[in-house]
Amino acid sequence: MADEPKEVPEEVTKLREALAAFADMDDDVACTTAVSQVLREWPDLGSELRQLRERRVNALRNVHKKTWPEIAAIIGEVTPERAQQISKGLSGAQRKKNKRAAEEQPEK
Repeated sequence: MADEPKEVPEEVTKLREALAAFADMDDDVACTTAVSQVLREWPDLGSELRQLRERRVNALRNVHKKTWPEIAAIIGEVTPERAQQISKGLSGAQRKKNKRAAEEQPEK
């Protein structure tokens, strides 16, 4: 059923615990330094996560023969079309850029 709570993967819980550990730091200087370091590295970490998801989505499609609606349900809160875009490595920024470029093309 749609109202059933989804099990949270252990890795997500560990990430949340790591974030809570920053908040629990008593030393404001140490906390500010640590959080700032993570934020500086975040673009690279986000990119790594997107690449990993792309590889796994492609494995779901090509190896496990899942449909786009099935993959969208696995990802959660995305459409089948978005799941397909993820498989191609298209981020939100890239989709917007492609849309703008298409809109700027003169009609033939």
